[in-house]
Amino acid sequence: MAKPSDSSQTPEQPLPTLWLLGKTGAGKSSIIQALTGSSDAEVGNGFSPCTNTSFAYHFPQDKPLLRFLDTRGLGEAHYDPSEDIRLCQRQSHVLLVVAKIEEQEQSAVLEVLRHIRKQKQIKQVLLVCTAVNTMPDADKSRLLAYHQEAFEKAWGSALTSIEVDFDCDSQTYYQREQLVAAITKMMPLVGLMLNKKEHASQEEQAFLQVKNEVLWYATGASFTDLFPLVGLVSVPAMQAKMLHSLAKHYEVPWNTRGFAELIGVLGTSFSTQYGVKLGARQLVKLIPVYGQTLGAATAAAVSFGTTYGLGRAACYYFYRKSRGETVNTQDIQQLYKDAFELGKKVAPHE
Repeated sequence: MAKPSDSSQTPEQPLPTLWLLGKTGAGKSSIIQALTGSSDAEVGNGFSPCTNTSFAYHFPQDKPLLRFLDTRGLGEAHYDPSEDIRLCQRQSHVLLVVAKIEEQEQSAVLEVLRHIRKQKQIKQVLLVCTAVNTMPDADKSRLLAYHQEAFEKAWGSALTSIEVDFDCDSQTYYQREQLVAAITKMMPLVGLMLNKKEHASQEEQAFLQVKNEVLWYATGASFTDLFPLVGLVSVPAMQAKMLHSLAKHYEVPWNTRGFAELIGVLGTSFSTQYGVKLGARQLVKLIPVYGQTLGAATAAAVSFGTTYGLGRAACYYFYRKSRGETVNTQDIQQLYKDAFELGKKVAPHE
C-alpha cells in the first residue's frame, strides 16, 4: 500500500458546525458537555477565539469531527452582532437557540435571531429550553409557551423545540437522547458520532472506543474526494493510515500479509468493486457542471461510506485477531455492507 502523507486532513476541510446562540448562563457549555462527554475543564479550556465575542470548540480535540460556535456578547452594552453573524452563519449548519426557562428577558437574542433570518443562510434552527426541572409544572408550561411564541415570532415561522436539564456535575442529563435525535434529523452525522449504543457486545464496545477516529478518517476521505482526481490518491492513502492506526490500537501486527488477509475475508467482490468504483468516481468528476456538483457530492458520500465500512470491518477483524479467534467471513462482510450503507446516509454534504 502507498505510504500516506503525515497530514490526512487538510486545514480547509469544513466541519459540521452547531452554532449555539443564547445569553451568558443559558446553559450552552452544559449542552456541549452533555453531548460530547467532555468535562467542564476540557470545555472551558478548549474554546478558541473566532472574533472578539465568538469562540469555537472542536470535538474531539485531537481529531475534530464537530465544531460548536458560541456567541458570548449577547445582551452586553455596545455589542454589535454583525461580525459574529457574518462569521457564524457562513460556517454553521444548525443553529441552536438556547434559552434558560426562567429567563423571560430575551430581547438581545431575539434581535440577533431576526438579523440571522434576514440573511437567509441558516435554514435549520432548534430551540432548546434549559433548566426546565427547576420550575413547577404549571410555571414550566407557561414559560415554555412564552419562549416558543417569542422565538417563533422572531424567526417568522414554526420552530422545533426541546426542553432539557443538564447537571454535568452529577452527570444527570434530562432528555439528552432526545436532543441528539433532534439534531440528528438536521445533521445525520451527529447521531452516529454521539449516540451511545446500549447492551453492546464486547466487540461492539471495543469498536465504540475508536468509532470517532474511524469517522474522522471517513470525513477526511470524503472531503478530499470532492475534487477531480485527488481522491484517486488521497482516499487509499487515508484508508491505509486508518488501518495502521486501528491495528496499533488493537495491538495487532500490521503488514502486507495482514492486509491481504483482511481484503481476502472481505471477498473478491469488495476488492474488484472498490477499484472499479474509485476510478469511475474520478472520471465522473471530470464531466463539466455535473461532475463538479452532483458527481463530486456522490463521490464524497461513497468515499465516506467506503472508509467507514472498511474501518468498521477492520475493527472486527483486529478484535478477533487480538483474541486469537477465527474471523467469520459472513459476519465481516455483512458488517462492511451495513456500515457502508449507513456511512453513505450520514456523510456530510456542503
